[in-house]
Amino acid sequence: MSVTPMPSSRTDVAHQAMPLFVAFFENLQEQGLPELARFYAREAHFKDPFNEVQGLLAIEAIFQHMFRTLDLPHFVVKERMAQGQQAFLTWDFRFRFKGQPNWQLIHGATRLQFDAQGLVVEHRDYWDAAEELYEKLPVLGSLMRWLKRRVMS
Repeated sequence: MSVTPMPSSRTDVAHQAMPLFVAFFENLQEQGLPELARFYAREAHFKDPFNEVQGLLAIEAIFQHMFRTLDLPHFVVKERMAQGQQAFLTWDFRFRFKGQPNWQLIHGATRLQFDAQGLVVEHRDYWDAAEELYEKLPVLGSLMRWLKRRVMS
């Protein structure tokens, strides 16, 4: 007598799609942006601390802006979890501001929701813009650090 496994109500699409997605983002280059269509659904939703957009072209525009305004931006995925149609990544984003010699680092996380075909339909980035970015800017950073000290005392 053979035993047939019980069918899952939700396939583990995220687990299957994540390795290619991570490899793509860790090696993302401006000339590779048209490849986003291999990973995102046409009407995908994207949100981070600065943007909230719908649609593949709008998502591509966010990454185009990143490459225009930063030198050598790149992601390094630190941890990943996937189950069903959801995935969660933690990452470091390394870059230099245009014309500046010092490297910057932002620690963040991403929640992804995949459709049945393994395409991202929801991409939500979480990171602290005040701590990770504003405090590192020359003039605004001084103000942010002062405000932080005032609130903590």
